[in-house]
Amino acid sequence: MRPARPPRRPRLLAALLLTPLLAGCFSSGGADGDARGGSRLRVALAFPPTEHFSPYGADATLLSRLGVTEGLTALDGDGSAIPALARSWRREDDRTWLFTLRQATFQDGTDVTPAAVAAALTHATEARPAPAALSGVTLTARPAGDRAVRITTEDPDPVLPLRLSSPSLAVLSPKAYDTSGRADPVGTGTGPFRLTRVDGSTSARLDRFDGYWGGRARAAGIDARFIADGTARANAVRTGQVDIAEAIPVSQATTLDEATRRETATTRTTSLQLNTRSGPFQDPALRAAARAAVDTSALARGVYEGHADAGAGLYGPAVTWAEGKRRQPAGRAKAAPPHGATVTLATYDNRPELPEVAQVIEQQLERAGFRVKLVVREYARLEADALHGTFDGVVLARNTLVDTGDPVAVLASDYTCRGGYNTARLCDPDVDRAVATAEATADSDERQDAAMAAEAQILGTDAVVPLVHQRVVTGVGRSVKGVRLDPYERLLVGTGTHR
Repeated sequence: MRPARPPRRPRLLAALLLTPLLAGCFSSGGADGDARGGSRLRVALAFPPTEHFSPYGADATLLSRLGVTEGLTALDGDGSAIPALARSWRREDDRTWLFTLRQATFQDGTDVTPAAVAAALTHATEARPAPAALSGVTLTARPAGDRAVRITTEDPDPVLPLRLSSPSLAVLSPKAYDTSGRADPVGTGTGPFRLTRVDGSTSARLDRFDGYWGGRARAAGIDARFIADGTARANAVRTGQVDIAEAIPVSQATTLDEATRRETATTRTTSLQLNTRSGPFQDPALRAAARAAVDTSALARGVYEGHADAGAGLYGPAVTWAEGKRRQPAGRAKAAPPHGATVTLATYDNRPELPEVAQVIEQQLERAGFRVKLVVREYARLEADALHGTFDGVVLARNTLVDTGDPVAVLASDYTCRGGYNTARLCDPDVDRAVATAEATADSDERQDAAMAAEAQILGTDAVVPLVHQRVVTGVGRSVKGVRLDPYERLLVGTGTHR
């Protein structure tokens, strides 16, 4: 019989063994600042760019976290839309909004104009695959005078200002776009840091953009490294080789003292997505058997060592309104014995807890009567296969508000027939109707109620099993100030981040 949890190497020993590896990754060269003042920040990130820093997919959040790109709006701590490149907006009718722009400059020195903004949003609507923030939405953007953009949606969209806060709807200068539909953010964003060099999936260099509308950043630039190994990231902070390291594994959190360890409740939920379109989990009764086999409290206590909460639904405790509105899942099938059904379970190791979560799920499913083959890859080598249904189940961590800040958007992108990030490959008419009702609801409180009704329909299919709601641990050097600890995981460094 397998142990309840995979054995771990002693944490300090593992960290020390990685020191020679990191010495080459984080040299002190380039960290002393430049003639304009300020030191450079050394940042370790868990995920490398998978699409050459395209703003239309998963790389969009990398760009926003590094302070490269912005949209017309942003999110405040309560998840409400606040000004970014747009200083104000108003709704002209149920399908039309007018956004008034602030005076701003692109990093290539050209002005942020209504024509440039309208063109950038038009390019986003034409991108394939479409950005998740535009799932189910058709919009048209046109200049409106010298300082405004008028945006019209095919159907009423009461949360358009929230939608436009999505990192995937960042505004780049006209030179960023080519005729193939690609967008190049190198030197074309509007944020406080200008991307100047990308070394494949290994590193990136960013320099301060002194023309930023929000004021000159205190740091001279950023030297970013992409390191999938969580122990290596933790060791880099502990030994002073980096200033900031995201996504410290919970197994390494205690190697950092309290002065260098920051924990943030997030809107990220780790879940088991079951392939409803092919393989054994086409059968709702076997999906119900898988759901019944999973002990989420064991994952929160064991794998996450108390740095997570047991899965309660698609939305976790950081979405403060969700718990009081949650409904019981509707229409669940009765579990049937698996009788040795063989399933392929996949996950990725960029978030170091996920392989361990998947191993525990593997054990729980096998105790219930399944036979399980486990596949672990880097995310960049997993995503396409996961979306195309290669696996029967996928363990993934998903920020439920990352795409738009709207709680309904993740339901549309992940669980409807038209969804662009539907790893469960769910296509259920009752779910689609419930999500459509929520999308059409304008009042924020009623929209939350409708989102929870749709959540109940989705959970009732057993296409997804919420496992844990994560808290993220960030490693921050003792001399570093102003790190942006964001529950939506869109921000990390800004104008006030420095050492």
